[in-house]
Amino acid sequence: MEESKFKLPTAEIELPSRGILYPKETELAKGKIEMKYMTAKEEDILTNQSYIKNGTVLDKLLKSLIASPINYDDLLIGDKNAIMVAARVLGYGSDYTFEYNGESHTVDLSQVENKELNEVVSKATTNEFTFTLPKSKNTVTFKLLTHKDEQNINRELEGLKKINKDSSPELSTRLKYIITSVEGSRETKDIRDFIDNYLLAQDSRALREYIREIQPDVDLTFFPDGSSDRVSIPIGVNFFWPDI
Repeated sequence: MEESKFKLPTAEIELPSRGILYPKETELAKGKIEMKYMTAKEEDILTNQSYIKNGTVLDKLLKSLIASPINYDDLLIGDKNAIMVAARVLGYGSDYTFEYNGESHTVDLSQVENKELNEVVSKATTNEFTFTLPKSKNTVTFKLLTHKDEQNINRELEGLKKINKDSSPELSTRLKYIITSVEGSRETKDIRDFIDNYLLAQDSRALREYIREIQPDVDLTFFPDGSSDRVSIPIGVNFFWPDI
């Protein structure tokens, strides 16, 4: 096949995880991926009403922009967040304007950095970690969620909603995918029974805080004018639809 005379620029994106938690034989283990600049094709994706309605528009966009031969389902959520920020910069530039506390703010997304990699993650050989619950003293192992895990969680929640429209067990359902063993047992029924009936609220909170502490991610925070405290940058509809 004749090579196209048109060249499409690309950029190399460093993943917050540095690839440490992926299997060594995979492309993601390199810790970097190549992404294309956004074209009219990707703008078509962003305006596809079917994708917007079923909630797949951003995943369709990112898949289209990633040039490296990766398995998108394997992406850790923090790495996916970094790719999302890179996609916005490559598509519409680095200036992002949003409202916070009734005032307009603009941040330079090209200056957004990955969070410093936690020592626990930097020494890991697989995506599994051990944590002793502070109140009950039970020992659990857990993993950091991937895109595929998030999809499975959403499907399970949708199924539960059909059974009981008032049901909203998002927290416990998410933990059922995060926790990989309890006191040495990897049986799914044991893990789910523990979470439903024996996991103390204090322990649940401590585990979630520990996960937030070690999880590789992009630092989407900023200093509001006159403040010495960082706050999260709100990701609104104009993040990828700046004309709205």
